[in-house]
Parts: sequence; C-alpha cells; structure tokens
Amino acid sequence: MIRCLFLLPFLALAAAAAAHEAPAPAAHAECVPVAAWVAPGGDTLAARDVLSRAAEASVVLLGESHESAEHHRWQLQTVAALHVLRPDLVLGFEAFPRRVQPVLERWVAGEISEKEFLERSDWRSVWRVDAQLYLPLFHFARMQRIPMLALNVEQSLTREITRKGYDAVPVERREGVGRPAPASEAYVDRLLPVWGEHERRGGKPAKLERDDPGFRRFVESQITWDRAMAEALAAAARRPGAPLVIGIMGTGHVAHGYGVPHQLKALGIANPATLLPWDRGAECKNLVAGLADAVFGLAEPADAHAQARPRLGVYLEAANEGVRILRVVKGSPAEAAGVRDGDLLSEIAGVTPKQVGDVVEVVQRQAPGTWLPLKVRRGEATLELVAKFPPRAS
Repeated sequence: MIRCLFLLPFLALAAAAAAHEAPAPAAHAECVPVAAWVAPGGDTLAARDVLSRAAEASVVLLGESHESAEHHRWQLQTVAALHVLRPDLVLGFEAFPRRVQPVLERWVAGEISEKEFLERSDWRSVWRVDAQLYLPLFHFARMQRIPMLALNVEQSLTREITRKGYDAVPVERREGVGRPAPASEAYVDRLLPVWGEHERRGGKPAKLERDDPGFRRFVESQITWDRAMAEALAAAARRPGAPLVIGIMGTGHVAHGYGVPHQLKALGIANPATLLPWDRGAECKNLVAGLADAVFGLAEPADAHAQARPRLGVYLEAANEGVRILRVVKGSPAEAAGVRDGDLLSEIAGVTPKQVGDVVEVVQRQAPGTWLPLKVRRGEATLELVAKFPPRAS
C-alpha cells in the first residue's frame, strides 16, 4: 500500500505525458481494445483528446462496479491524469452519506488515521464493500489535499421512498434533497428488470409491470438517489474558482445519461463528462452510442477481478439489544439455517453485534464452505443456529 502511494505523483505525471504524446493503440477484433479509449458506437479515441475534453467540463462522472478492483485502479489512474491537467479538483463519492462530510474533511486534512476515518465514516455499516478497493483513491485525495465530498443520502431514505413514495415522506426527512426531474421512459425501461431482480431476491413475486405501484415507488427512490448526488456535485462545481468535480459512483448511475447526468442537466450542468471502464470479454452489443462519452478497455475480464464475498442473505437494522433481521432472502444460508424475519441476532461467531457493521465484518471473514454459529432471540426463546456457506461464495 505504502509503495503504491509513493508512486502516485509519478503515475500522475506519466498519465499526463501519455495523454499528450502516446498514440491510441490500434483497434483489433475486440470492440474495445485493452488500454484504448473508444467512443461507444464510434471510433477509437486518442487519450489526450478524451482527457483534455473531460478536464474542460464542470463535472466528470467515473463509473464502476463497486467490488471490481480493476475498475478502481482505472479510476485512480484517470483521476491522477485529470489532476495534472486541472489541479483544482473535488472528489465526490457515492460511498458516503452526507452526514459524514466532516469526517471526510478531517481525513483530507490529515487529522485522523485510516482506522479512525473508516470507523467515523461508518464504512462497514453504510457501504459494506472491502475498503481496500477504495483506499488508494482516499489516500490520493489526502496526499494531494483534494477535497472529498459525500454524495449520498441515508439508505433509510431511499427505503422509505420505496415503501411509501416520494410525496409520502415528510420534507424534514428528505435530507434537503429537492424534487427530482422525472425519469425518462428509457430509464424506466432499464430499471424494470432491476426492480424485478430485487423483488425476486427478497422472495417476492415480480410481475414486471411498468404501472405496478411498487415499481413506480422504486423508480422514485432511484431518481431521488440520483438527484441527491447530482445536487452535491452541482453545488461543488459552483464553488469559488469553479473546480473540476469528479464523481465516483456505480455505472448504473452514469450509463446512457439516464441517472445522475439527467439530474445534473436539470440543475444547469449541461454537459457532464461520462467515462466508463470496459471489461475484457464484455458483450459488444452493449457498446451502443450514448452509453458514455468514452469507455476504456481493461486488461482483465469481469470475473477475474470481481471480489467474491460470502453473503448470509439477510436485511438488517440496529436494535437495542443486538441487530434485528428485517428480512431473510429466499434460498440463502440464513434461510437454510432457520433464521426468520424479525429475529434478533444476539451473537455471531462469538461476537455480540452492536451495529450492522459488526455483522458485516464477521460474515466477510468467512471462507467458502465454512459454518457460522449464530444465536437469535425469537420471542422469549434463544435459539442456536448454524449458517453453512456454500463451497463457493455467491
């Protein structure tokens, strides 16, 4: 980790040099050659042109699959190159809710340790992805004193909108987020199968009908999520000096301009730059015009760098005497162990959980094929259960 950080200034300079001197690699059978920038639906682009155009924008959005190490490496290299071209940067992260903004500021200022930063930002409970994937980006921001921005809202807000609808949530519980611009019909079409998969994982039948009230509420929660991030990015872009604001977020919020770009345009940020990683072996039929301004070909296929991690298969919330099981996913290790909706998880692998992050940390330490002892309280009874993880994490 330390050696990587000492190399970052060199990487930034090298990236800038490549942007201005190196020709783009020649195209071959792959729709996006490794190490090449490609305009979806168009031609291979020179790196210097892609990065120069992005550096002239107000906002740049860099997509990711959250658990892909290769995607985060690409993000770091792109941020380093843009930093050389336009040093006045702000880095915004989907991974952080707005309430932890003071923690991000103390981290960048060098006032707290890495351990304190992750604890005080509530990383394990909020994001639940291996912090090692993001830490090189966080350390780069700290090393270069680049302001970090918390873009997200609490998951409780989006869940409440999914349950009740946007208008049923009182204004004081919306975290200051304004009414989103309506979703385009194309975005609605794209979200329909996402909602269906979400419902199936929760063991609920999904009719996949556009006029289903549950689906319409789901769309409202997604565009509120997009709107929250867009508002934070737009406000940062209007700071004195007009810094270049880079948003680090899931590809689904960026692709085709449907999510955050759509909300940014409604806020007056007309032409945010959108850049995405392209996994080797990805379906070329998905490389369509309008997907992004440019995509960058990665050397590894998607499954080579996906961070497989065990999943217990439960939705959780903190409770007074442990952690409450909100819902058990059908077909999960938790269901097979006999865990039920409403159970109070009082002990996991000998640990008494006090917050959701405690459970997440224990589960993520489990190797495929291992057994996890649990104690749950169900009414007046305390039950001892064992969750058995499959030989391969899924």
